Amino acid sequence: MSTLPPPPDALAGPAAVPARVEEPPFRVPRDRADLHVFLQAALTLEHLTIPPYLTAMYTLRPGTNRTAFYAIRAVVLEEMLHMTLVANLLNAVGGKPLVAHSRFVTGYPALLPYSRDRIPVALRHFGTAALDTFLYIERPEYVAEPPGHPSVAGDTGWTSIGQFYNTIRTGLVRLAEELGEAGLFNGDPRRQVGPEDFYNSGGEVFPVTGLASALKALRVITEQGEGVSRTVYNTDDQLFGEAREPAHYFRFDEIRRRRSYGPHDTPASGPTGPALDVSWEDAYPIDPEAKVTHYPPGSAVRRAAERFNAAYARLLWVLEAAFTRDPAVLQAAVPAMLQLRDLSVQLYRNPHPDPARRARGLYASATYEITEELLGEARRSLPGGPGTTALPSGTRW
Repeated sequence: MSTLPPPPDALAGPAAVPARVEEPPFRVPRDRADLHVFLQAALTLEHLTIPPYLTAMYTLRPGTNRTAFYAIRAVVLEEMLHMTLVANLLNAVGGKPLVAHSRFVTGYPALLPYSRDRIPVALRHFGTAALDTFLYIERPEYVAEPPGHPSVAGDTGWTSIGQFYNTIRTGLVRLAEELGEAGLFNGDPRRQVGPEDFYNSGGEVFPVTGLASALKALRVITEQGEGVSRTVYNTDDQLFGEAREPAHYFRFDEIRRRRSYGPHDTPASGPTGPALDVSWEDAYPIDPEAKVTHYPPGSAVRRAAERFNAAYARLLWVLEAAFTRDPAVLQAAVPAMLQLRDLSVQLYRNPHPDPARRARGLYASATYEITEELLGEARRSLPGGPGTTALPSGTRW
């Protein structure tokens, strides 16, 4: 496979201290409660990627980089699919997904978890630095195995996301043997999100009812990200009868190299297909460390940034209600995502109000600062008040 680019440069601000995502102990889950911790961590991990991917997509100038726009959009939707499959898995083994909580939303910039390298995951505009980060996030895992394997015997912590998912897979198999399949998968089947509740770019949501479907869910998550069997492609064609598509890593690699993968290309060959029209300059440059407090109180940009964060908090409540109460509520994510798109226009197309940042050619941007106060306001603003699942239905997502 082609060599990864060097790690993204350090962030511009000298005082920036990347947040750390809490990681489970470096071992295979030992019991049901342990498995719940690992699966909640997986849910948090899948969500970690969504704001950076959305930021790259939202910063594209209208009418430009259409191939890149649709590729990133497809990956975002598949990350939402991964979140939903993890939630199904957590529900299936008797856990309860936590989404609408400030601990769930990582502050940005954050260090990439489950990695030997200290890679800052920041909210960057579309460009080479953002794509280099995305390639690190989605990089294929071909070597690392669960703790105890000779390849990781000398390690004292997680070395890759692939390794982390391998331990969950190993733990599921072991616990199914110890507790019995029916004993392990004893969650309420009414909490399972099905294909009728969710529309996605590639793959599909399915209920997790036992070990086979649980392992299939993990397969979809890992192979959509890194490909299968050292190939460029995911397994959506094999599992769901859909078109054969490159995995996330290779979609980002196509954009980064401005060339598509051909049908016979491999990770070692790199892309040899047609050139892609990618224009790095057709994006709104933003401050990767932007905060709401950087915008003047009462300004239009400040209000737009606050409305964006409030809308994102409402989206998290929609997801939590769908994962813990009524899967049909997930359809309400469609208008929530559309609202985020509309609010993004009011931010990314405005020169930064701070004179120093504006002089550097920077624009305003969303900050994804989700506090407990915002989440409380979002919960109260939903139709029916706190605790309700009576959310408006919309076009299928």
